Amino acid sequence: MTAPPKPARRAKSGTRAWQRMLSGRRLDLLDPSPLDVELEDIAHGLARVARWNGQTQGAHIFSVAQHALLVEALARAKVPRLDRIGRLALLLHDAPEYVIGDMISPFKAVIGDSYKAVEKRLLAAIHLRFGLPPKLPERLQDLIKAADRSAAYLEATRLAGFAEDEARKFFGPPPKFSAALERDYLSPWPAGTAQARFRERFEKLLRG
Repeated sequence: MTAPPKPARRAKSGTRAWQRMLSGRRLDLLDPSPLDVELEDIAHGLARVARWNGQTQGAHIFSVAQHALLVEALARAKVPRLDRIGRLALLLHDAPEYVIGDMISPFKAVIGDSYKAVEKRLLAAIHLRFGLPPKLPERLQDLIKAADRSAAYLEATRLAGFAEDEARKFFGPPPKFSAALERDYLSPWPAGTAQARFRERFEKLLRG
């Protein structure tokens, strides 16, 4: 059972604990409000956050926005009848990174629970903003984790220089995927393309 997010700690006097977005919203990292979450801010931010600390091949970064679309596509191929809520949750699984960036797993292990607590609060606020439950059913959480690991395997071996046996050790066995999926999702896009495609997919799912 996943532990609930820790209570927000007060920032030290005079310390800014909010991020100003291009929409004009000010999102408080310690006590985020769903009312301060905007799709355009998420799409813009995720399209400019690099996976793998930017250590990927290609003229452009491989962005978190593109990764989110890859994860959703992999899960959709595995569970074709997945409902709209499930697909939205997949697309938003790394959405807090539009505020806090994509911290690589080794560094998360060093920092520990503080990062995870902030991430959980942000994700709960994002879910509430778009009509998702703040805590997802365990079955859906498992699907997201599996699709995320599958995407990581593909990114690691196609873009980040991992050998297949090394990727298998960290991310599990290679997923089943089509040549079309690899061609479409594993060539890094310019930021504007990643932003537009993330926003378009999200809006389509939101409309149902």
